Amino acid sequence: MNLSQLPRRTPALVEDIEAVGAVDPIARRLGELGFVPGEAVEVMAAGPFGGDPLLVQVGYTRFALRRSEAARVRVCLAPAA
Repeated sequence: MNLSQLPRRTPALVEDIEAVGAVDPIARRLGELGFVPGEAVEVMAAGPFGGDPLLVQVGYTRFALRRSEAARVRVCLAPAA
């Protein structure tokens, strides 16, 4: 599943970032922000009526992402602790 499909407050782990083309500035920027394989991620909140932006926590940092950007981040559910 991708990050934009992840239900709110559901712990997950980043699997990969889907790049479009050889040089993809959005995919590169997401990696620079900390969306790297194995990193904990969680959708904290969504915009009005389930729209943009999504408030996403990666590690201990929170970012506002457009749904189109969040859709590029593939995630898997985190194992139960």
